[in-house]
Amino acid sequence: MPNFYDPYVATSLPTDVSYVSSYWTANAINSCDHNAAALPEQAEIVVVGAGYTGLSCAYELSQRYNRKVVLLEANQPGWGCSSRNAGFVLRGTGRLGLSQLKARFGLEQAQLFHQEYGLALQRLKDLVAAGNIDCQAQTPGYLKIAHTVKQAQLLQQQAERLQRDFAYAVSFLDQSALQGCINSPGAFGALRLPDCYGINPFLLLRGLAGLAERSGVKVFANTSLRAINHTGAGYQLTTSAGSLHCEQLVLATNAYTPKNILPELNRGCLPVLSSIIVTRPLTASELSACGLTPGFMAMDTRALKYYYRLLPDNRLLFGGRSAISGADLAKPQYPAQLRQALWQTLPALQGIDYQYHWAGWVGVSYDDLPRVAQTSEGIYYAAGYCGSGVSYSLLAGQRLAEKLMGETLPPLPLYQSPLQPFPFTRGRRLAQYAYYQWAQFADRFLS
Repeated sequence: MPNFYDPYVATSLPTDVSYVSSYWTANAINSCDHNAAALPEQAEIVVVGAGYTGLSCAYELSQRYNRKVVLLEANQPGWGCSSRNAGFVLRGTGRLGLSQLKARFGLEQAQLFHQEYGLALQRLKDLVAAGNIDCQAQTPGYLKIAHTVKQAQLLQQQAERLQRDFAYAVSFLDQSALQGCINSPGAFGALRLPDCYGINPFLLLRGLAGLAERSGVKVFANTSLRAINHTGAGYQLTTSAGSLHCEQLVLATNAYTPKNILPELNRGCLPVLSSIIVTRPLTASELSACGLTPGFMAMDTRALKYYYRLLPDNRLLFGGRSAISGADLAKPQYPAQLRQALWQTLPALQGIDYQYHWAGWVGVSYDDLPRVAQTSEGIYYAAGYCGSGVSYSLLAGQRLAEKLMGETLPPLPLYQSPLQPFPFTRGRRLAQYAYYQWAQFADRFLS
């Protein structure tokens, strides 16, 4: 992966770059002519970033509020994480579970979070229905798998709290029951969430792009934002395709926000690499040896989590954290580490190599919660999903549109304050490296 884009150091996004080579894009058309017309000089609303958040926001503004929207994308729609993620549709976002939210904000607020996350799942379903999108949705059911006996005990307690406090129909599987779902020496129990499932994120992306354009959104691909000048009566935008002025501005760029474009967002959203490998299709005997059945989807309880799912064609997708910097991503050790973790998780697949490997940036917030917010200069943004944004990013796009239109949003911390800046901004990567070292030690000896 030579010259891998790194938002931590790059001052602008490259343009006219193909989608990252991945399992999702292997059999897809990789370019579309979204900007046949010249970039206008004036626009009512400009949304920057045509991923899930930007497409959802632009669609909502156009369809519900009848506003004229120009959507700018540095490459093709969803070139960033929306085309690179693992397709985990989860009831949640950020890195805080409901029990942690209860401890931090109280039960009433945690219940409101749970309700909001349910609306995110519904938002995905509504957009899929509106666009008649076949995103290969799999059978619901997601396992949070304990990698130690202690973690299994904690998951059992968590299941009881979720049932009691949130009337959430989760279930706990002990080690014996879990053997009916996966044959792994590192699986000591699991929490099963009934309303989470896997999709093809690239098909969802393409469907959302078509839905937005049919609603009247003007999408300009290969148009990279280079600078923002607040004029008092709006914003003068300098792009790779020319300049335009807009009355209102939304940045839906999350971890793919170039350095210095919006300092508040750069300081509050740390770009972190996540990598994925995908195997060849597994045989019936290999699936049986692993205990895997269609729709299987799981994540473990490590501080540096591994996530994996069985794809519709019986390939296994396996992902986790990766290099610290984009420059290091080309080193072969990173996919090799994932392959080794896969073999340790499912010994029956020992020796099976990967056929696809790719990576993308996820946006991590300082307090583990995303934000839908407005800067002091009136620029709107949503960011900080911490790698759990497939469903919530779509709701965040809706909430962005509502905030832009003066609607009152639910009384949640997600909407009441901007992203908190990371301390010692210039030393964040050194701190990230130190955290990774500690997490590896903790996962092995403390959990």
